[in-house]
Amino acid sequence: MKNIITLFVLMMSVGFFAQEKAQETKTVKKETKAKKSSKGLVFTKMEIVRENIPYGTDDLFEFEFKNNSKTPAIIQGVQTSCGCTTANKPEEPIKPGKKSKISVKYDTKRVGSFKKTITITSNVGEPIILTISGSVLPEKES
Repeated sequence: MKNIITLFVLMMSVGFFAQEKAQETKTVKKETKAKKSSKGLVFTKMEIVRENIPYGTDDLFEFEFKNNSKTPAIIQGVQTSCGCTTANKPEEPIKPGKKSKISVKYDTKRVGSFKKTITITSNVGEPIILTISGSVLPEKES
């Protein structure tokens, strides 16, 4: 009789924990969908590739974006992966539904291939990582 009661309690426990786990899974799926639907800043390009950039030129990489949130977006930070890359961010808040851009400049006096990241933080979503890559040609001899 003890074995039957023990078996019954064990089966009820397994059923209870299985149901709880299924509920957790549904909750996680709902949270994932909510994150995807609240887009915040949406960039037209996440990466810009330019090959054969002439040495020493002032070539800008421009990342356009739209504020798809319901609140004004404030770009709080633009962090580049090295000192050879600089970025300019909008200083004014971007109203919902409006577009703006982030301009990035790479030091084209560094010959060869490069790949750099720019991390954007704002008040309307998760940090966004943009990438610039390409190659710079050697200086032309006179």
